[in-house]
Amino acid sequence: MPIIQPKLNGHNRYYEPFVGGGSVAFALEYNNTIINDLNSELINVYKAIKEKPSLLTYLLTIHEDKHYSDSNYYYDVRQLDRLKDYKILPDVVKASRIIYLNKTCFNGLYRVNSKGFFNVPKGKQLSKVDIAMKDKINNLSNYLNSNNVVIRNEDFRKCISDCRSGDVIYFDPPYDYENSGFTSYVKDGFNKKDLLDLKKNCDELIEKGCFVVISNNDTEYVRQLFSDSKYTIKEVLAKRSINSNGKKRSNAKEVIIYGDEK
Repeated sequence: MPIIQPKLNGHNRYYEPFVGGGSVAFALEYNNTIINDLNSELINVYKAIKEKPSLLTYLLTIHEDKHYSDSNYYYDVRQLDRLKDYKILPDVVKASRIIYLNKTCFNGLYRVNSKGFFNVPKGKQLSKVDIAMKDKINNLSNYLNSNNVVIRNEDFRKCISDCRSGDVIYFDPPYDYENSGFTSYVKDGFNKKDLLDLKKNCDELIEKGCFVVISNNDTEYVRQLFSDSKYTIKEVLAKRSINSNGKKRSNAKEVIIYGDEK
């Protein structure tokens, strides 16, 4: 965050088409922010936090109580999206489910299978986890409501279609890997063609007068894709937390790519 924050400040509007956990967007605290993600479960969480924080934290308190009293509760909740009636559950109930699973699953990983079902196993917590997060949720709800934060759930291409000169767009898409491809955060995934389309859209945004920043793994494909003169590539080291063996978690080479008219 300290590396890219100075580059993201001082623009008209802030766009984050792959908002994920929102750590960058919410740290910047723009008055005009557009956050987006193709993951409808994630965006539903943000909407519930914005619109129904009290009910959401109440439901999370119930999840927390049951989590520590029933060893099978995690898997009972995880399998709910396999049921035909899942789609008709209230949105705030579905939001509480996703937050609960994310707080108690292995390494806080969000991953779905080819059918779009959450499939991360239960984590092994050494200490009690604050699942309800009442203060954090209320603070984020206040931020979302007191600032002009627009929440979208659409393809990144559509999200950025109304960008104009002076806007800044931070792309943090699913990462490219040399051997194993992209991580599955949504059912249909994200592949090299999508990253190529992202680059083409970045070119168009720069021509409009926008400033773009892209994060990704330091792979040959990523470097080749953003090798033209409009882009500056900076190497960074990032801590990898996804590994069942804690001793094998290490720093990974990533890149921050800045794009604007030279």
